[in-house]
Amino acid sequence: MKILIADDNYASRKLLKAYLEPHGECTFAHDGGETLQLVTAALDAGEPFDLLCLDIMMPELDGSEALKRIRALEMERNIEKEKRLKVIMVTALDDRKEIIRLFNDGCEGYLIKPIDAGKLNRVLVQLGLIADS
Repeated sequence: MKILIADDNYASRKLLKAYLEPHGECTFAHDGGETLQLVTAALDAGEPFDLLCLDIMMPELDGSEALKRIRALEMERNIEKEKRLKVIMVTALDDRKEIIRLFNDGCEGYLIKPIDAGKLNRVLVQLGLIADS
């Protein structure tokens, strides 16, 4: 699995990498703009990411706007819904309205920091990215 971890916090990136590295190759982005660039470059190369763990609060371009732009890019390229990038939002925010809005904008999962390995694995199983153990 090809994984992109987008978070401006070094400790959060390292923790997610520790949890996700057994499942595939991890790449880091430090903000939403870099995330969008990496997703676009991967699509251009014909080697798209399978999973994006996307922090909401980041400098330059926040995670929710990056999500909207990624989904618009996928629509422009006629990528079928079942083949598009799986996005799990990771954030310290536990706001029900925000969670609903992000799912409506196209995320498939939502995890509250600090990230729990068991919860992360359950979401990965639900998304069909890993087998249930």
